[in-house]
Amino acid sequence: MNSVKSSGRSRVKAISRIGMLGAVAFVLMYFQVPLAFVAPSFMKFDFSDLPILVGAFTMGPVAAVAISALKNVLHILIQGTHTGGIGPLSNFIVGSIFAVTAGVIYRGNKTFKNAIIGLTVGVLLMTASAVVSNYFFIFPLYAKLFMPMEAIIGAGSAITPKINSLWTMMIYSIIPFNLIKGFVVSIVTILVYKKISPLLKG
Repeated sequence: MNSVKSSGRSRVKAISRIGMLGAVAFVLMYFQVPLAFVAPSFMKFDFSDLPILVGAFTMGPVAAVAISALKNVLHILIQGTHTGGIGPLSNFIVGSIFAVTAGVIYRGNKTFKNAIIGLTVGVLLMTASAVVSNYFFIFPLYAKLFMPMEAIIGAGSAITPKINSLWTMMIYSIIPFNLIKGFVVSIVTILVYKKISPLLKG
């Protein structure tokens, strides 16, 4: 009986932590910064992946996916979406891959070195998944529903004339944008994790 009660309390704690981190991640989405030197105006940098990474490190990959999903559902319900849900879907895919990868590697051996390795591999896989998902699915779907592909590529060409096709958009915009975002968020995660993790474990 005691073990059942303990298990129930643990689940409640986990759900409440996921809810809290999801809410924090959603709030952080409001503080967006354009990276105009590398990305069109519809791509903006924020720190909303930070709580997801913290959740991955403290609670595991399943929690990270739940936090990422909650963040994007709240975004759709409260802020709305001008992309028919395509933007939040892309955010969920790449953010989840980033956090799950980092969390799985770190939780295999919870050392500072493993955290660095996990975050680095996570950034690289996130960037690769962003290229694949945007090239084959997200951008073509967005072009079909909202904006001609020529206009999307034109937005990239305004950043650099090297962008003249969807593939060069991936090379000169999607890849550097995700690398910059991933490594900046990773550095901040390393700096704050040890300070806030006791609050989530207690």
